[in-house]
Amino acid sequence: MSARGGLLLISRNLPPLRGGMERLNARLARELASDRTVVVLGPKGTKIPQSENMVVRTSPLGGVGGFLLWAAFVAAIESWRRRPAWVLGGSGLVAPVVWLAARAGHARSAIYVHGLDIVVDNAVYRHFWLPAIRRATRIVANSRNTARLAVDAGIDSARVTVINPGVTLSGERQTDAGAFRAKYALGEGDLLLSVGRLTKRKGISSFVEHTFPSILRARPETTLLVIGDDAQDALVVHGPSERARTLEIAERLGMADRVRMLGPVSEDELHAAYDASTVHVFPVRDVPGDVEGFGMVAIEAAAQGLPTVAFAAGGIPDAVADGVSGRLVASGDYEALAAAIIDVSEAGRQVFDQPCRMFAAGFEWSLFGEKMRTILPLGGVS
Repeated sequence: MSARGGLLLISRNLPPLRGGMERLNARLARELASDRTVVVLGPKGTKIPQSENMVVRTSPLGGVGGFLLWAAFVAAIESWRRRPAWVLGGSGLVAPVVWLAARAGHARSAIYVHGLDIVVDNAVYRHFWLPAIRRATRIVANSRNTARLAVDAGIDSARVTVINPGVTLSGERQTDAGAFRAKYALGEGDLLLSVGRLTKRKGISSFVEHTFPSILRARPETTLLVIGDDAQDALVVHGPSERARTLEIAERLGMADRVRMLGPVSEDELHAAYDASTVHVFPVRDVPGDVEGFGMVAIEAAAQGLPTVAFAAGGIPDAVADGVSGRLVASGDYEALAAAIIDVSEAGRQVFDQPCRMFAAGFEWSLFGEKMRTILPLGGVS
């Protein structure tokens, strides 16, 4: 690593773990490696596409604690030996490790925060982790809402920059939506798609209980397709299985045949699901001590011309342009959510196709990379 030219990226959120943060951090490493050497410290089993300028080291220890212990030791040595310009944390979870490594190498430090890592309701975290986040040279927030939370937590607003996560534009990608529907016996009616980890915050069980019955009364051939599973490795887990709760509600309300839960799927099948669906539903709830930082899945849906209907919770207003890439309704208003989904379904996704794609184009990964390289310049702080 050339003197003060490289970067050390530390993150527990990397593939093959699934989720928006994992995709973000993998792409973050790739984009920054376009003009500098990037050393990535990731959890056990990390698998990301590597480039000529990228070095990936993985923890031999499993679990959050094991990773943090290993990362603290290795990051300090790597920073002292390589003298990077920047030590970057992929989330607030690694903030103490970033602080230690930056001191060891006399480097600048940055943390990409996602919302939950600012507001998580844990006394130990708030006592030790938040001060480490506050010490960072730069704070990158994934949305305007996350930036507000960071400032409210005592971080100097002058050190906070909002950079939304990016998206891969669909381009010439071809999927067979009809074959996807046939494979899973989804019928020819409206298909509402939910994608993501099943947590209380994501709100799919509450959606099935409070919104889906109204939709079925208006459009009885509608099917809800849920891709994702319970988030066993999430930073915050509330209560029992959200998957089991969703299925129990659907059974109790006599809608079990209209709710399909596929669990995790491949990237190819996910893209086919986007193409086969009528509306992407994003009923995220406002949960104390938890927050939706941005909503990458809404941008990914838009990139394939699929509109999103969502509650305007957390950072979602950055990811959904109301009336352009879908509809936003007041958080917790389940009747308004049902009405908006019915309206969008009746209009047809073709009405939203081009506006969605144009909106998503503003989030293309190359633009994300340019912004990140600007605030993390090769020689230090600009």
